[in-house]
Amino acid sequence: MATPEFIRKIRAGAGHQLLYLPGVTAVVLDDEGRVLLGRRTDTGRWALPAGIAEPGEQPADVATREVQEETGVECVAERVVLVQALEPITYDNGDECQFMDMTFRCRATGGEARVNDEESLEVAWYALDALPPLSEHALLRIKQAQSEGATWFETMSGN
Repeated sequence: MATPEFIRKIRAGAGHQLLYLPGVTAVVLDDEGRVLLGRRTDTGRWALPAGIAEPGEQPADVATREVQEETGVECVAERVVLVQALEPITYDNGDECQFMDMTFRCRATGGEARVNDEESLEVAWYALDALPPLSEHALLRIKQAQSEGATWFETMSGN
């Protein structure tokens, strides 16, 4: 998975210590109600398109950029469906990160689903009743994206 240049610069001085980073996930649905997934090169698992926001980049723009870069699909971010601090993770090289993830429901507007960078082994559309094995985090995000009601944050905070 490509590490943004600004993080490489921070790591040069910070070493492996925990970095708190802005992450964005996209739940992309097409006109048939299918969800777009990519099978990651680093884990071999199916996942939603996601990435790290660059300094000054708006989260909705990150969602659409990451989807296009990873899958070749063009989309529009429709709304936030989840904001959640994820558990800290330690990568094989010892780097520690914790992501504040903002998940957007997105609508596909064009392009063809394909492997479009080095981060994916496969890219495909899946019917919601025929999903491959996914993490609990991904399943929660897909469920929230299907809901027309309150976002998870609004439900949990009472807003």
